[in-house]
Amino acid sequence: MNRGSLAVARTAAVAGVAAAAVLVAGLVLGGSVTEKVIPGLGDAGVVTRWGLPASRAAMDLAAALTVGALLASAALLPLEGGRGAGRLSDDAVGYLRAASWLAAAWAAAAAATLVFTVADVLGQPVGEVLTGSELSSYVGSLPQGTALMLVVLLAVVVALLARTTTTPAAAFGLLAMAGVALLPPPLTGHSASAANHSVAVTGVALHVAAIAPWVGGLAIVGVHALLGRDKLPVMADRFSRMALWCYVIVGASGLVNVIARLPDPAELLSTDYGRLALGKIAFFAALGWFGWWHRERTLPALADRKPWSFTRLASVEVAVMAATMGLAVALARTAPPAPAGEETPVKALVGYDMPPEINPVRLLTLWQFDLFFAVLVAALGGLYLGAVVRLRRRGDAWPLGRTASWLVGLLSIVIVTESGIGKYAPFLFSVHMAQHMVLNMLTPIFLVVGAPVTLALRALKPARIRGDRGPREWLTAALHSRYTAFIAHPAVATIIFVASTFALYFTSLFESAMRSHLGHIAMMLHFLLAGCLFFWVLLGVDPAPKKLPYPGRLLLLFVTMPFHAFFGIALMNLSQALARGWYNAVHPPWGVPTLQDQHTGGAIAWGFGEIPTFIVLIVLAFQWYFDDQRQARRMDRKADRAGAPGGDPAQDELAVYNARLAKLAERDRAAKGPAGKDRDDKDRLAGEQGGTSPS
Repeated sequence: MNRGSLAVARTAAVAGVAAAAVLVAGLVLGGSVTEKVIPGLGDAGVVTRWGLPASRAAMDLAAALTVGALLASAALLPLEGGRGAGRLSDDAVGYLRAASWLAAAWAAAAAATLVFTVADVLGQPVGEVLTGSELSSYVGSLPQGTALMLVVLLAVVVALLARTTTTPAAAFGLLAMAGVALLPPPLTGHSASAANHSVAVTGVALHVAAIAPWVGGLAIVGVHALLGRDKLPVMADRFSRMALWCYVIVGASGLVNVIARLPDPAELLSTDYGRLALGKIAFFAALGWFGWWHRERTLPALADRKPWSFTRLASVEVAVMAATMGLAVALARTAPPAPAGEETPVKALVGYDMPPEINPVRLLTLWQFDLFFAVLVAALGGLYLGAVVRLRRRGDAWPLGRTASWLVGLLSIVIVTESGIGKYAPFLFSVHMAQHMVLNMLTPIFLVVGAPVTLALRALKPARIRGDRGPREWLTAALHSRYTAFIAHPAVATIIFVASTFALYFTSLFESAMRSHLGHIAMMLHFLLAGCLFFWVLLGVDPAPKKLPYPGRLLLLFVTMPFHAFFGIALMNLSQALARGWYNAVHPPWGVPTLQDQHTGGAIAWGFGEIPTFIVLIVLAFQWYFDDQRQARRMDRKADRAGAPGGDPAQDELAVYNARLAKLAERDRAAKGPAGKDRDDKDRLAGEQGGTSPS
């Protein structure tokens, strides 16, 4: 073992000890391992009390390291091979193979966590769970069990594929799969049962999605530095820029999570959960100082070829991060304080109490904060306006109408998700249908006309290293991929736009989505993305694999829109209510019968289709007109260049066309012979004199 490998092993040991020490201290101070056993109640035993948090900490650390290794392979290390033939470097392939082993460890730790979780829930020793039939019986029925089983399956897939893949796209795909595998466990913990679980669920998802690449990325960059590998300055610079955004997201989402569970600030000092949360905040502040020091001191030192200044600080930072993750596991094992007020059944299902009787004023004024869509709108708006500002600073113009269209689309998302419409949508199917129609058929029109892809391609800078892939190159590769060509085919986009609506509402998927906040978010996102895909094909401002001619776009519009009218008529003729279990549980005392309300929702779906059809016709008319104008100007410019001195007459399409007609006419006269030529001359002379030729 060389010096670099010894340094890596020593740093990993220090980080492991720090995580274990803080985990043990947090479990003891939080009281989760010192609870009194009540006679007569099941007890999982001391092995489970300590084994569950230990396996959970191992799972979280293995997950972060897997994400970090895949991130280093796909994004932190530059590609090699020149423009158009980029391939993973040898170091990147090595990290891809390391991710295979790390993902296997992740799967094993998740499996151990699954066993301990079942033992903890059933109150049985882990030995009885392993030898009995409880494990197989309860995995599918427990939300935590299902979530951990998904983690095991996805981690195993990552472990298997990472051993054989060598392409940049495959590494990026595995990184995305690992990112998805991060989310199920935290989303089935305290966040799902918090007082305002809609905010808590989104907050914890953002928290985990940001902290894994931050912790894992730093660990892999530190390994790269300790081993003395090439491209360390590039790798550290890219990680530093990503880490800044991760730090901001982790801080904001962590604050949201604390507020959701501890609405009273005094509980930060008076409860075990609050005191552990304060400790985590202190660790987070220390990590912020480390990040600032990296940007100010160690990155310039790396540019001056002084790597050890980075490795010394990074080793300490990795230990602090590991300790923070140990504290986070202890915090997850500590029960937050119970809500002060009585929780009604409606609040347990929806996350807030039943609103008062609906009327137009309350639809406009009773706003309900939805963190997911608030973050989505803020991110999309900020990125778009930032790209416009970059273009203008560069001296390039961007149409004001496109910016206005994009902002109108974002405003429509805010109105239907944050206002009274979003508040009443879980209780009334008619309000939900209005929300669906806007997100699926109105918002996408304005977003697509805003041309975000075109703006991104113009604003993003090419990769600094030749042959590497930055955001612009990844976006271009995605546009030219076979997957995009398939899904953006007019027939496929139309089927997704139309058929998915019938498949959702007339199966059990609708009720399942309404019962889960994550399912509800997925449903709303599907409405939005399916509409964007269809109107991208129809309105076609951004580059697309296949462009329909304007008559074909009109035909596609008139063929597709009646299906939404058929959907509305089908709802208006329902004899039994959809999702009866959900709407019986949340039916408001002031509301109309559920079936009648769903008939109203069908009428909204039937009549709403006229609005987007009218808007699309106007947009298509303008696009068709301006496209003809552009084509005419293009032909005029070509004709001017062809007629200029030194120009190529063959480039003048109109002149070439006239010459071809003249040549055909000459060929016809030659075919007629001398007699035909004399006759043509007489006809031409008679025409010039105003007479007629003899018959």
